[in-house]
Amino acid sequence: KYKNLLIHFSRFFCGITFVKFFLKFIVMKTIKKIFKYIGLFLLALITYGLLVSLLSFIPVNTIHSVNDEPKIEIYILSNGVHTDIVVPVKNDTFDWSKQIQFEHTIAKDSTAKYLAIGWGDRGFYLETPTWADLKGSTALKAATGLSSSALHTTFYKSMKEDAYCKKIQISTLEYQKLVVFINDSFETKSGSTIKIETDAVYGKNDIFYEAKGSYSLFYTCNSWANQALKAANQKAALHTLTDTGIFRHYTD
Repeated sequence: KYKNLLIHFSRFFCGITFVKFFLKFIVMKTIKKIFKYIGLFLLALITYGLLVSLLSFIPVNTIHSVNDEPKIEIYILSNGVHTDIVVPVKNDTFDWSKQIQFEHTIAKDSTAKYLAIGWGDRGFYLETPTWADLKGSTALKAATGLSSSALHTTFYKSMKEDAYCKKIQISTLEYQKLVVFINDSFETKSGSTIKIETDAVYGKNDIFYEAKGSYSLFYTCNSWANQALKAANQKAALHTLTDTGIFRHYTD
């Protein structure tokens, strides 16, 4: 009787030992797979970062024909992270004040001569005034292209060239192409731009508008600015995610 009982207990404990061993084997195998996939993801991310960095060194539109046509002054403007394209508020080619109205700003100052236009993730623009305010959900949506975009427009009375602001002189035809590119980035309703009603403006002279497209790890605010320069047949990087990828081509 006792011998049979001992045999049953032995079998029971052997079963428990086997189950523990099996579970441990499955857990270890799962952990190894997780670390493997994390490693592959990080490797792919690092490889992509290096590739994009290399692409930003490759210039496009480096050859320009010389003519005596009057030039239009535009600027590229960076805050150290994000690049804006700066255009004249109004000239013989286009009047931006008809769709980006002074009255939409807090200052309502119609004496501004220049308009800075930047494209980016809506969540970053409206919900992240400083890096300290960045939410994980906002960053995840922006990185994966799951959120919507916005155009941030700012009026300036004058522009001053420095390391973060470069003047570019372009022809009327090139400017027309730039205007088309920027206008195509606006989301419209019945042919009109859509102002974003928000108190999250950065000052007294800026406005947000609904925009087309999605921000992601593969296409950032600087990618948009770089594409704008390409559209206007200006010097640009083959592809870039950063402002330095643009400005390195305007160091002369």
